[in-house]
Amino acid sequence: MTDTVLAQLAALKGAPAPALKAKWRALFDTEPPPYNRRFLESRLAYRIQELAYGGLKEETVDRLRVLARQYDGKPRAKTRSDRLPIAGTRLLREWQGVQHCVTIRGEDFEFQGRPYKSLSAIAREITKVRWNGWVFFGLKNHRGAA
Repeated sequence: MTDTVLAQLAALKGAPAPALKAKWRALFDTEPPPYNRRFLESRLAYRIQELAYGGLKEETVDRLRVLARQYDGKPRAKTRSDRLPIAGTRLLREWQGVQHCVTIRGEDFEFQGRPYKSLSAIAREITKVRWNGWVFFGLKNHRGAA
């Protein structure tokens, strides 16, 4: 049984897209979704193993249902602390030949032995002009991607 599972998994990599879609129809009894090849391969690989070795335990499925009801489809807004690196992380930034070090603490930052509420305040202290602190310290690019 293991040999056939391994052979099926290996065959997914070299299979053309129409063969992957046919395999999807056979394993899921639905039309394949319009996603990329990597998605189809990973879902097919999971399904092949699920059918051969069994799926999730019933208690795991029940726990997932409870969690799904708890979140009720509402996305949770990220708080500032969710976006920050963990406390104790040191951010290094060279500005005009001088290296500056900021330590992330619980809900604030330490720069030159003083606490600051935001990275922008520290960037302003260093450069004497307004900066987005996340961009200045390289935690986010100028287009907004974290």
